[in-house]
Amino acid sequence: MTLALALAIVALLAAALLRAAASSLQEASRADTVREAASGSPGAEAVARLLARPGRLQPAANIAHVCLLVIAAVSATWAVAESGAEPQLLWLVVLALGLIVLGDWIPRAIGRSRPRRVAYVLAPILSLGVRFGSKADDLLPAEGEGNGDESGAAPEDEQERELISSVLDFTDTIVREVMVPRTDMITVPGDAPIDDFLKLVDEHGFSRYPVTDPSGDVVGMVIAKDLLSALGGGRRPERPSEIMRAIEFVPETKRASELLEELQGSKTHLVIVVDEFGDVAGLVTIEDLLEELVGEITDEYDEEEDMIVRLGDRKWKVDARVPVAELSEQVGVALPDDEWDTVGGLVLGLAGRVPEEGETFRSGELVLAVTKLQGLRVADVEVTRQPANDQDEVQAGK
Repeated sequence: MTLALALAIVALLAAALLRAAASSLQEASRADTVREAASGSPGAEAVARLLARPGRLQPAANIAHVCLLVIAAVSATWAVAESGAEPQLLWLVVLALGLIVLGDWIPRAIGRSRPRRVAYVLAPILSLGVRFGSKADDLLPAEGEGNGDESGAAPEDEQERELISSVLDFTDTIVREVMVPRTDMITVPGDAPIDDFLKLVDEHGFSRYPVTDPSGDVVGMVIAKDLLSALGGGRRPERPSEIMRAIEFVPETKRASELLEELQGSKTHLVIVVDEFGDVAGLVTIEDLLEELVGEITDEYDEEEDMIVRLGDRKWKVDARVPVAELSEQVGVALPDDEWDTVGGLVLGLAGRVPEEGETFRSGELVLAVTKLQGLRVADVEVTRQPANDQDEVQAGK
């Protein structure tokens, strides 16, 4: 009798946990679970894999749940019969009600009151129950089709998680982190000959160019397509200012997600970024914003450019526009990125002034040598990893 009673209790408990977990997922979407898996919620990844095939999840869980209740009922009936308790009919009625209430109604209510959370906690039990239920109902895929919940996430799951992670990071990104800096902007003077503008388009291949006045301030934007339309209509402008359009200005602290939404609504593809003093800090295109979400977008005219080139086991050639966090990941050394977004900014911060070509600066285990300047901007840096000097955490020299 003791064995039968113990078996009944274990089966009833397992059935209750399985019912609570399955009920917790009834209103859940896979997008929610993938997003929470990307943010590190325990159990969310296993549940996301189960929800990849929602058509089999609840039926398989239900079959496993019924099987557990049957085991519990048979074991409990056996225990009642062995005990000799009278009247047995009353005990069987109480037993049936107990199985329904404790094994179904209460767990179902608990699961529905905490969508997804209960399922995350009970993910191992849910996975085991679904696997058993699938076999019982012959719901397993044909051989060779693969089973995503046994051998880790499928490649498409990895891609989906990466995209959702990008979206989560994008919500915290500000415009200053994605803009093209002022020193890298390609502009055209409004009073320049139109032939100069045509050469600029042919050289760089962009479709939109900021227009500057004689003082260097950005006053508008010219689109190459507008020039083609004018030429196709038999009119040849003399200056870019004749086909210039208005341009928008945004603060560098604006959230990139908000700007993307505004650009979509206004059908604008390029804006100028200004700092707190109203000076031009750079520009941002809608392509720059989309690349933060989906990765690099290239076309037929884009040439691949290696921003970090390994020169040896402990040496790299680095474009100064590379984010500090990316360099840290590449070389395996933590670098301060709270005050500087790029390697060029880091070098300027270490120097405390505009450095000269050939100067070197130390940050922890890394020695950063300025190998190229463009005007007042650091363009290229040679990075060498070597043991840090305990007495000079930051050192400068020729």
